[in-house]
Amino acid sequence: MQEPAITPDLIAAHGLKPEEYDRILDILGRVPSFTELGIFSAMWNEHCSYKSSKKWLRTLPTSGPQVICGPGENAGVVDIGDGQAVVFKMESHNHPSYIEPYQGAATGVGGILRDVFTMGARPIAAMNSLSFGAPDHPRTRQLVHGVVAGVGGYGNCFGVPTVGGEVRFDPAYNGNCLVNAFAAGLADADAIFYSAASGVGMPVVYLGARTGRDGVGGATMASAEFDDSIEEKRPTVQVGDPFTEKRLMEACLELMATGAVISIQDMGAAGLTCSAVEMGDKGGLGIRLDLDRVPQRETGMSAYEMMLSESQERMLMVLRPEKEPQARAVFEKWDLDFAIVGETIPEDRFLILHGNTVKADLPLSTLASSAPEYDRPFVETKAPAPLDPESVPGIDPIDGLRALLGSVNYCSRQWVYEQYDTMVMADTVRTPGLGAGVIRVHGAGKMLAFTSDVTPRYVAANPEEGGKQAVAEAYRNLTAVGAVPLATTDNLNFGNPEKPEIMGQFVGALRGIGAACAALDMPIVSGNVSLYNETDGAAILPTPTIGAVGIIRDPETAILGHAREGHVALLLGETRGHLGQSALLAEVFNRAEGDAPPVDLEAERRHGEFIRANHALIKACTDLSDGGLALAAFEMAEAAGVGVHLDADDMATLFGEDQGRYLIACNFDQAEALMTAAGRSGVTLASVGRFTGDAVCFGRISAPLAELSALYRGAFASTFA
Repeated sequence: MQEPAITPDLIAAHGLKPEEYDRILDILGRVPSFTELGIFSAMWNEHCSYKSSKKWLRTLPTSGPQVICGPGENAGVVDIGDGQAVVFKMESHNHPSYIEPYQGAATGVGGILRDVFTMGARPIAAMNSLSFGAPDHPRTRQLVHGVVAGVGGYGNCFGVPTVGGEVRFDPAYNGNCLVNAFAAGLADADAIFYSAASGVGMPVVYLGARTGRDGVGGATMASAEFDDSIEEKRPTVQVGDPFTEKRLMEACLELMATGAVISIQDMGAAGLTCSAVEMGDKGGLGIRLDLDRVPQRETGMSAYEMMLSESQERMLMVLRPEKEPQARAVFEKWDLDFAIVGETIPEDRFLILHGNTVKADLPLSTLASSAPEYDRPFVETKAPAPLDPESVPGIDPIDGLRALLGSVNYCSRQWVYEQYDTMVMADTVRTPGLGAGVIRVHGAGKMLAFTSDVTPRYVAANPEEGGKQAVAEAYRNLTAVGAVPLATTDNLNFGNPEKPEIMGQFVGALRGIGAACAALDMPIVSGNVSLYNETDGAAILPTPTIGAVGIIRDPETAILGHAREGHVALLLGETRGHLGQSALLAEVFNRAEGDAPPVDLEAERRHGEFIRANHALIKACTDLSDGGLALAAFEMAEAAGVGVHLDADDMATLFGEDQGRYLIACNFDQAEALMTAAGRSGVTLASVGRFTGDAVCFGRISAPLAELSALYRGAFASTFA
């Protein structure tokens, strides 16, 4: 087949800047072939190279005594004691999910699960963070249904429980939804598998499903803005098969137990290209591939298509040659393809053969570690004027609560999570909807807690404080179930980094995230950057999602109870009544004004340690975030089926979003003991009401709990079902 001529239009279509193409010419000393251009395009795009973000990612804290493996591998690895490790990561599938919601979301789940079991871990939990446009936007309903069905369809069939996540709506996501998928797995701490190839002349083996044309160019598409040609991008979305992935996982874990694996890499973005290059580059080796040996499900595929296909459920492995018969037998047993498609070579070369013809011959190291790296100019986000409290009209506080409960942003998400299997594997202790999800470590007498958090309107107003808040809220959600936070993964969703104001949002958010992770001992061990989330020049809200994992070493220290009739309501932390950028301001008055609430990291840590130290006195606990005390108290009461009476009736106290706060339910004698402990610890703890009756009362204003519960539980379905 005649390869197209390399023209400026073709170069631009591959997402390469003219100066980047000039750099390719300098490296090669010649014009690249069409296949070589595709390979450079895949490896040098934003999605694979992190060329706009590397400088700032290096500033994040990534180490600690609990960290076995930080960023740079398929997933992060953290020690949880007893010779065990938790392996986890979060990453985006934003652009594919907007183009083709079901398959985009489904293959996002499939990709993150592969990242986990590629490391030798069996997945035990999943979460997802979803951001959609305005509920009344013409595409939102289709996107919600497609994405939720895709997440559930893949995860449910694969057999991993979904234990947490987020769903938000804002007009800023009208043209670019976000689908951030998280997965965690368990592995033996001394049996983690890495991707760096080693040894010369070692066979490179293709594992799993066959290669087709789905997803060709997907990584490049993910590194571009959307415009009115979006429908033309539909072929770049992959198609997933969760049943094949389940078999692939079982085959990989069985194969790893044989000692046959030298290194292994998931074929994700840029498929065969990225997996082979990363394995070779990390091991300081070259790779030779013979594409005639690649299992294919379509006829007549070109070298370009095979190298850039993102067909799902595939792995690449460097194999111990003496173990080939055992390895082949494992994959034949699971009815999966096993093909030796190349070998490691000592030279710094990425040599691609197809039909006895050299289709690409490139210096391998220039594709990965020598990819372009930019120090983008940035403009720091100007601090917003403080909100004038007098500008917020006084309203009936129960009406304010009704507005939140009837909003798709703050009502119950049960319509979403009831479509997910939350109990498969029978180790789920706490399902979605009640804060952090909790999973038993099977047979080990301990538990892991998971949460996903960010408040994009905070980040838009004040990137640094918003970045801190995302980490701090994750810390509080883990603490509220009695867990010790261990580590985090980030999914950094932003607009076009070539715009200084967008790059300023990114830089500010990473400063805040880094400061909070350091102060709270929650290092970043894995993650993903998703840039160019724009449509026709309009960017999403900056959305740096934080996924976090905590450990409950002794089930007796878990805080998993409910409020009960007669319990005292205690508030830990100071209330100043911060209404800037609050949920109340957004939902009731349609205003996004004021600064994000400041985050005191020392207080966050002090309050978290107080909760964990006094777990035996606490029956139920939740952190305060969106909606402040009013929404936290309602959710705690509603989950328990008991009314709540708060002493306050003013808007600032009820709906202010001051940080570092927890609402505690306990018996009267336990409340007295907690007050004494608070005095010794120097923290602020006050009684704010009690759980009693069958109504929600703010001062003397009340409404039946049943009425508010019906609104809370029905609002999402009435909008989207």
